[in-house]
Amino acid sequence: MKLTTGSLLFLLTFASFASAAARDVKTDVCVYAATPSGILAAIAVKKAGREVVIVEPSRWIGGVLGAGLKPMQDCPNYAATGGMTKPLLKSLGQPKEGRRLSTAELSPKQIRADFQVLLDQYEIPVIFEHRIGACQTKDAAIQTASFDLAPFDETGCPPAEPTQRDDLRITAKVFIDAGYEGDLLAAAGCEYRVGRESAEEFDEQAAGVRPVVQKTPIDPYRIAGDPASGLLSMVKADHGLPIGAGDQHTQAYNYRYYTTNDPQHRLPIPVPADYAAEDYELVGRYVAYLAEQESDPEKLRKRLIGIWPGWRNSREWNYQRDSLISMAPLGISQEYAAGDYADKAGVWKAHRDYLAGLRHFMATDARVPQSYRDEVAQLGFDGRYHPDTAGWPHQLYIRIARRLKGRYTITEHDVYNRRQVEDPVALAQYGIDTYPSRRIIVKEGDKTFVANEGNMFVGGSKGPTNVPYPVSYRAITPQADQCTNLLVPICFSATHLGYASARMEPVFMIAGESAGIAAAQAIAEAKPVQEIDMQKFAGSLAAAGQKLQWDPAVDQNGGSGGARLDFATLLKECDQDDDSLVCAAEWSVGKPGYDWLFAFIDADNSGHIDGKEYASFQDYKANNPKWRELLQAKQ
Repeated sequence: MKLTTGSLLFLLTFASFASAAARDVKTDVCVYAATPSGILAAIAVKKAGREVVIVEPSRWIGGVLGAGLKPMQDCPNYAATGGMTKPLLKSLGQPKEGRRLSTAELSPKQIRADFQVLLDQYEIPVIFEHRIGACQTKDAAIQTASFDLAPFDETGCPPAEPTQRDDLRITAKVFIDAGYEGDLLAAAGCEYRVGRESAEEFDEQAAGVRPVVQKTPIDPYRIAGDPASGLLSMVKADHGLPIGAGDQHTQAYNYRYYTTNDPQHRLPIPVPADYAAEDYELVGRYVAYLAEQESDPEKLRKRLIGIWPGWRNSREWNYQRDSLISMAPLGISQEYAAGDYADKAGVWKAHRDYLAGLRHFMATDARVPQSYRDEVAQLGFDGRYHPDTAGWPHQLYIRIARRLKGRYTITEHDVYNRRQVEDPVALAQYGIDTYPSRRIIVKEGDKTFVANEGNMFVGGSKGPTNVPYPVSYRAITPQADQCTNLLVPICFSATHLGYASARMEPVFMIAGESAGIAAAQAIAEAKPVQEIDMQKFAGSLAAAGQKLQWDPAVDQNGGSGGARLDFATLLKECDQDDDSLVCAAEWSVGKPGYDWLFAFIDADNSGHIDGKEYASFQDYKANNPKWRELLQAKQ
């Protein structure tokens, strides 16, 4: 069946119903998941003159960018981007005319709409509500992929069981796994990694089990002081492995969600059906501890916000890693990473119920100050962003799941620019960013603490060297004896540490476009993806505008190290209305990820940064090498 625009309506309508017989679709390239990476991969295939179909497990497109994360939030170096990604990072969610929106003002609903415009422009069909069931392979190549009809529920959670197995079969010449879980690569029989490697395995200094953080002297037992009574919910015994040891744990997931107290837009956050206050007793004890430690009501309020709703990133809420307890559960991500669909559904719904239950607890427990209980009680989901899922984001933020065991493994050494790559498909730059993996009890003599483990952010957003590093083509292709017609631009080959830096949406988008170009070339040359003409491939990437090399002596990333920046440079980056001032919205667009810094520089609270204020800030930076840490601690 050749897919055309006319057949698309049939496919989308038919996807909502179970069928007795499987539908068979033939195409050149099948892309699994309509993530930003998958969408750009499909467009690249279409630009090359090949037919392509996207199969999306849910009812929505845009992945986590369509669910709350902003395009420029994890892009510390815009100059290191290229191809289709570069203009999209600054255009997604923006109005076509008039004032540009700040990062915080961008709506995931509009970002989803913008991705749909792209799909319509290139006439790329998307088959929704189907997830990979199995792959039929021959001679290490996928012949046909079978998909099960499995509609997500009304809150955007995936089901444990499908409605109809083997509902869709797609025969393609090349497949691209652009999902966050690596389910297609696993179904194809490719080897993969989950969990944390030991420090020894790849000689990575910060790998494996890490020292505990947020160590807090609160009683973890159901009956205070009685270990025999068992541990409270939300805390577990330590597995006893030493620092640097590998294990199966992985960093926390969470929703990136929106709240409001405005009755016009507020949607209720229902109390889970199985809610039990005792499941949140550790939260109550933590709140009581904070109340004892913080005599200043406003400082206490900030600490309570860190528990629920969390950390306000750019208007949407994220996990507050400086809090012992925050808005997502710990210690269950590993069950999702390589679990079956029932495991994944259970973990996803556990995040939903935990978030809703925690909100109810913070609004009702007597240990929470009355003023903050009242504040929480007035908050609900903001219905303007996810109206069709009762305010719940349709995508859980899966920071890491499976990672392909490919022909090249990205490690800590890549992040530190210690390795040379001759076959780049993208540049990456970010710190080694892992959210906590576990919450455990810690004993020191006769004292007992509760602490988190696995949280670190090495190098900050710009990374430990402030220099981009290349992502190898070999990292997005499997071993040739495992699959010869599969590309993996998201769950690519990396250690837990390497992936913790490279796992950013701009990198996935750039790698997705490169994967689409490679897929089209493999078809044209009738070769395995591992054997395409690399010189020709490099030429195609260059023609697409991909930025794949970085020379620190020539390339500039907008400031590095301790370099002093002047106001004239700031105006070039940010001043859109030529008034020789920088307002908050202009700052947000020109300095993505640094919205929190504007209020500090704007010393007179005028709503604008002038030359004198910016010079004063540069003096502060020169006198305080750890200025980021100092200022963020004051927030």
